[in-house]
Amino acid sequence: MLYLLSLYVLGWGFTQYQSVFLGLILGTSISLYNHWLMVRRTKRFGEAIETGKSFRSFGTVTRMIAAVLAVMIATKYPEYFNFLCVILGLVTSYVVIMIDFIIHHIIQSHK
Repeated sequence: MLYLLSLYVLGWGFTQYQSVFLGLILGTSISLYNHWLMVRRTKRFGEAIETGKSFRSFGTVTRMIAAVLAVMIATKYPEYFNFLCVILGLVTSYVVIMIDFIIHHIIQSHK
């Protein structure tokens, strides 16, 4: 994800499609934050199950608010952020997860 973000930054800096790459940067950054938050909450959930403690939530509302914030920023400043690219950026972590799963599956099947 960080390599992808760095490619977006290079695209923003060296091409004429600055609003496209800025939208991808915004969406992917929020997607990375949401993914990091979900991983952190999942680890806490596992620890709570192991110790028998209660667990509040996975932070779904927090992740939704972050996505809505990205969309609100894109709609407020359409001259800087391409709306469609923000949406594409928001789903980037899920695409990366699927690609990672496929690569992992291929490697495991060849062992």
